[in-house]
Amino acid sequence: MAFDGIVVAALTKEMSCCLTEGRIYKIAQPEKDELLLTVRKEKEQFLLLISAGAGLPLIYLTDEKKAGPATAPNFCMLLRKHIQNGRIVSVTQPGLERIIDFEIEHRNEMGDLCRKHLRIEIMGKHSNVIFCDESDKIIDSIKHISAQISSVREVLPGRDYFVPETMEKLSPLTVSLEDFCRALEAKPMPLGKALYQTFTGISPVMAEEILFRASLESDHPFSSLEEGERLRLYGCFCRIMEDVKTGAFSPCIVYDGRQPVEFSAVPLKQYGDLETVFFESMSKVLQTYYGERNLQSRIRQRSVDLRKIVQTALERNVKKYDLQSRQMKDTEKMDKYKVYGELLHTYGYLAEEGARSLDAEDYHTGEMVSIPLDPQLTPQENAKKYFDRYSKLKRTREALVSLLKETGAEIAHLESVSNALDIARGEEDLVQIKEELIQAGYIKRKGNSKKPRITSTPFHYISSDGYEIFVGKNNLQNEELTFKVASGSDWWFHAKGIPGSHVIVKARGEELPDRTFEEAAALAAHFSKGGSNDRVEVDYVERKHVKKPNGSKPGFVVYYTNYSMVAKTDISHIRQI
Repeated sequence: MAFDGIVVAALTKEMSCCLTEGRIYKIAQPEKDELLLTVRKEKEQFLLLISAGAGLPLIYLTDEKKAGPATAPNFCMLLRKHIQNGRIVSVTQPGLERIIDFEIEHRNEMGDLCRKHLRIEIMGKHSNVIFCDESDKIIDSIKHISAQISSVREVLPGRDYFVPETMEKLSPLTVSLEDFCRALEAKPMPLGKALYQTFTGISPVMAEEILFRASLESDHPFSSLEEGERLRLYGCFCRIMEDVKTGAFSPCIVYDGRQPVEFSAVPLKQYGDLETVFFESMSKVLQTYYGERNLQSRIRQRSVDLRKIVQTALERNVKKYDLQSRQMKDTEKMDKYKVYGELLHTYGYLAEEGARSLDAEDYHTGEMVSIPLDPQLTPQENAKKYFDRYSKLKRTREALVSLLKETGAEIAHLESVSNALDIARGEEDLVQIKEELIQAGYIKRKGNSKKPRITSTPFHYISSDGYEIFVGKNNLQNEELTFKVASGSDWWFHAKGIPGSHVIVKARGEELPDRTFEEAAALAAHFSKGGSNDRVEVDYVERKHVKKPNGSKPGFVVYYTNYSMVAKTDISHIRQI
């Protein structure tokens, strides 16, 4: 993600338009490093979320309220004392720094007008919210930074506020061609790195975007560029900076399928092969991006325990399958032992007393066979020993055929549950997966707890030709879709030979267009273990040809008369309901 100076510039412009002349109506501190300001302007009300958390620092206008603690923290109480009901005079950004300065006018205890500054620094783990007076003395901050923590700048009450210049970067908004070239020439490093280390507010992603627009490679140093390439680079650089200076922002999120990959205040042309969605405001971009990322993060966190159970069981069954396979390979000797026994019955009289082997002709093949003998046993006793080995291996083989089938089915089932965890979109999906694991015996139901209410539903899409397509999120949904929702004339799709969702197209008794077949196959490819690949082979057949073997695991089916196609895994063009 690129929360750089350009994104902050877009936020500054947006907040300046919305919040200037507004009054701070409420101040809350929902989390240790987080503020929520309610600002009223004329008849409108805005919520401003500010987070200085090291893991996720951000600031944006939101429509989601958060409850504060019963007892407000000291910093929150201080802000209420000084600036609650204060008027926001201006919202500015120094240069292209990742800092937003709210200048707030209010009346002090004596009734006199005075001004304060609430400065929001979005700088990764160094992020902070710093409250200063008119003379730039720090009154307090949401994080206290002492000299023991930072040798660059103390952030403590009574200290002077200043922006630390740790890397002596140039302002990209005013740099001349001569200074631009001189600064980059002085840095013998890859050009992409040189750009973001030389200019304030330029992130690695934005550096790559500038180079992409200039058709230059990022791993070459600036000194290797010809004069024309240098001019082209500076031109692309200036055009982006001109958009920043004029406020010509285009807030957007880049998606890879449904996964948000990156956000920006300007179009990211370097992601030309991915989908870019534009938004009306930078705040909406951040709220959407972090909302989706947080949801995915929360789902991954909630699914950790389930994944551990599935992975442990999967590893155990894979080891069991490998052991059973080796045992099955050992049973290949049983036919040899049977031949040894038969030959000893026929030619045992030829063996000399105490002999360690007997050479005899195998009357099945006509070849000579050397039969190892135990010199302590008679030929008949040696024959019995070989027949006993044969019988034991035969019984083992018969048992292993069944055991290998069961273990293989268990592995396939666990891999399908693992795939269901990968495609889960909400906590309700995890509830149903957990229920499946309980039914399979991997998890014990606690005490007398009742079966949970299942609210998860399959994915629902509409093809370009108007046909309904349903996609199971897990094995229980797969089974219900295939054998309860689908009719015999509907079409069934599944990735070939790998775990994945059952996909049902409601045919309405009509012949499906080719495009609908392709879109349904794309969904089956996308929601499978091969979904990270560009293409996946998919089987498809009328539902009436899909059968469920007796006693098989949920979602396990067999079919024999099917068609196949290689489908793309990109489903961004298919409309979801």
